[in-house]
Amino acid sequence: MIGNSLKVFLILSSICLVSCSLEGEGIELNNPEKYILTKDLNWASPDGFDLTLDIYQPVSERKSHPVLIIFHGGGWLVNNKSIMDQMSEYLASNSQYVICNVNYRLLSDQSNSVTLNEIVEDAFGSVLWVKDNIAKYTGDPNRVAVTGDSAGAHLAAMIVNSPESITLKKDFKNNLGFVPTYLPAGQTIEDIIDNNLLSVQASILSYGAFDVYEGAKLGLESSKNPFWFFSGSLPRNVFGSDYNHLSHPEMYKILSPIYNIPEASEKSLPPQLLTVGSEDKLTTPESVKNYLQKLSSKNQYAEYWVHENRNHAFLDSGSNVFLGSSFENDAPEALDKMISFLDQVFKTK
Repeated sequence: MIGNSLKVFLILSSICLVSCSLEGEGIELNNPEKYILTKDLNWASPDGFDLTLDIYQPVSERKSHPVLIIFHGGGWLVNNKSIMDQMSEYLASNSQYVICNVNYRLLSDQSNSVTLNEIVEDAFGSVLWVKDNIAKYTGDPNRVAVTGDSAGAHLAAMIVNSPESITLKKDFKNNLGFVPTYLPAGQTIEDIIDNNLLSVQASILSYGAFDVYEGAKLGLESSKNPFWFFSGSLPRNVFGSDYNHLSHPEMYKILSPIYNIPEASEKSLPPQLLTVGSEDKLTTPESVKNYLQKLSSKNQYAEYWVHENRNHAFLDSGSNVFLGSSFENDAPEALDKMISFLDQVFKTK
């Protein structure tokens, strides 16, 4: 995660964890009559660890709808899909998209043994599961967008930039390849790559963490990072004790979207919307603009939007007394911007 200083990073990391529930007044934050909710669908169980997702299906006469997959933030160490519940409800109440709110493993899960590449493998697997199953919920597997905030934006960006980096050989330290947590029946890795089964048609990246390598320099893997404390886990290197950003920078950079943007002449990425709060000191507007500039230097198309007078985590459910934010006050304008962007991409209006 990138900020102007490690001190700011640590302060904001800790306060972003504090939230409380909030009922909206005067705003239709949630209208359950507009969607059918299927909760806690088990989409994979790596090493017996169940991963679930929620699906919000529009109540509509349409037989098919575009799909939006959401990945929550939390520094890859804390939170779960519930932090995106209000975001999912708002989108389902105010748009015509099938919403998939996804759980993935955290570094602190499975006795603090999960590696960061395995989290990316969960993200890849969830996209494959959605495409394989979403037609049952009136979703169109050929019209899929991904989004996430902070660490979740990192996962969404990995899906956009690096879908060809998948393999069936689980040997990340040597091949720098990702084994998706879910594979469609009868499909080989070659089939998935040749048929572009991991391709998406749009991406919305909110205050994203795009440089794991730089994050490691700033203390991501040390006790200076309070997310380890809040997760109840001892700090460690994200690939295990034998690997660090000095001895194996290639491992950290392959997990960093900012180093893996293709030239548009080789591969054109889908339209992307990058958002950030003007007062964000954790993933600053400068860091997001830097990623935008990297995309532009590769001739990739992306839009940039600043949520004025907002801090980090403006999409989270509930309210945060330390940041002075609440979902009701801060999220709707950003979500309306996202809906408008998606409507343009998918031409749903």
